[in-house]
Amino acid sequence: MTAEDAARAGPTAATGRYRWVVVALLFTAMVINYVDRQALGLLKADLTAEFGWSETNYADLVFWFQCAYAVAYLAWGRIIDRIGARFGFGIAFAIWQIGHMATAAATSFGGFIASRVVLGLGEGGAFPAGIKSVAEWFPKKERALATGIFNAGTNIGAIITPLLIPALTLTFGWQMTFIITGLMGLVWLPIWLLVYRRPREHKKVSAAELAHIESDPADPVEKVPWVKLLGYRETWAYAIGKFLIDPIWWMFLFWLPDFLGKRHGLDLKTFGPPLVAIYLLSDVGSVGGGWLSSRFMKMGWSINRARKTTMLICALLAVPVAGAALASNLWVAVLIIGVATAAHQGFSANLYTLPSDVFPRSAVGSVVGIGGMLGAVGGMVFSKYIGAVLEDLGTYTPIFVIAASAYLLALLVVHILTPRMEPVKI
Repeated sequence: MTAEDAARAGPTAATGRYRWVVVALLFTAMVINYVDRQALGLLKADLTAEFGWSETNYADLVFWFQCAYAVAYLAWGRIIDRIGARFGFGIAFAIWQIGHMATAAATSFGGFIASRVVLGLGEGGAFPAGIKSVAEWFPKKERALATGIFNAGTNIGAIITPLLIPALTLTFGWQMTFIITGLMGLVWLPIWLLVYRRPREHKKVSAAELAHIESDPADPVEKVPWVKLLGYRETWAYAIGKFLIDPIWWMFLFWLPDFLGKRHGLDLKTFGPPLVAIYLLSDVGSVGGGWLSSRFMKMGWSINRARKTTMLICALLAVPVAGAALASNLWVAVLIIGVATAAHQGFSANLYTLPSDVFPRSAVGSVVGIGGMLGAVGGMVFSKYIGAVLEDLGTYTPIFVIAASAYLLALLVVHILTPRMEPVKI
């Protein structure tokens, strides 16, 4: 079979599977990313007791992390388009590990803010680099599945964290917890730098696999000015979608331990199993959402129909979370929230593919950066809202009502701005 025949026939065992090694590395990086990101949220009650934080103080910590993340996400998108995913991701990873470990040295509220800012500056490069890597290594028909798999690493990180952080904290104290997890995470960096190359530069990629990777029509090779991208409706479809749904995921990540503690009486020793259950369901949604749209495309559906149908299913599954705070039974609440987080991840896996579905590879990182920045700005606004609601009303109900409606609204915006989801003419 020639390379051209392999491209037409689709992937087989003979085609080669090295591209999935890249996904495995991205998946692992996302696990580390979320262990580092979620650790502070799991220690919220203990650190609040030690340092006397209020609800708005904690919301400010989240706010400044998201502020740094927003600026960095936009910058990293452009940087990664210029220097590539290999070194771009490596530099970003090193920065966020430094910020994570620096938390151990914080002795004041300003110190915690500073460490979270450095963490945000580094973590802002993770998804632009990940999406760029998937765009380089996968044809369009496989990108949602590849994105869903590496994005599932965020859920595995969220599963590991409530098991790992309490055990380390109870044994070594919270300062050593940040140092130990930071040093463990640094093992990934040299492996990434040694393994990652573009497909055409990689000795382990067969001719058949390269033909499969490059089976889509060739992209324009010229660089696209960043400002020019702001003139495309497709850029805003992605960015506004992120603005609407990213704050919901931030809320789940940073406030679920607090919700479980206040509503169901759980603490550092007991909220592990419920959080594990929630994020296991999230993993199902992440992989399932990517698989479903890819399956629809294999059935002959257009990208537009496959992506949007999957996103609609996910948006509808998120609606019941409006009543999560009203559930008196812990495991009923866990099921409702778990389905909503799964819906988020399935929706997100398909939204993440929009830039690579419609823009040339040379612009993907920049568009992802613009969307990530808007998503983080939405998170900043929502964090302030959450802090005010909890401080004044002491209930999560208004917060969950917003979470229930965000995905349908995001899908409506995406559909209005990209009714056909076709490649743009640059």
